[in-house]
Amino acid sequence: MAISEDLRKRVVDLVEVEGLSRRAAAARMCVSIASAVRWVQEYNSSGSIGPKAMGGDQRSGAIEQNADYIHGLVKRCPDMTLRELRERLINNGTGTFSKSALSRFFVRHDLTVKKRLRTPRNKIAQT
Repeated sequence: MAISEDLRKRVVDLVEVEGLSRRAAAARMCVSIASAVRWVQEYNSSGSIGPKAMGGDQRSGAIEQNADYIHGLVKRCPDMTLRELRERLINNGTGTFSKSALSRFFVRHDLTVKKRLRTPRNKIAQT
């Protein structure tokens, strides 16, 4: 639950305008000292008192930096599994990515990949 901007503004004003310490402002407004410190730091660095965005993808940037290399591997070896692709990336020193991260990369870029090392024979074709 996000704390109201009004409360954040009052804490920041107590520190910035009235000259109270962050600890005293936190005590007066019945908020934690850590919150008061964070709000004042954020106000001093960016001028914003609103809450920061929550959630979202934080780590896809690392794999996106290697997008050209991964696309090249897929073009050269279209029958490569995610496990094989992961091992290639590790051996190349490109980075260590989980199979699920690689799978999400493939979904974002509309790529397909072989799912298994060996596909079993069709039972109908055996008869």
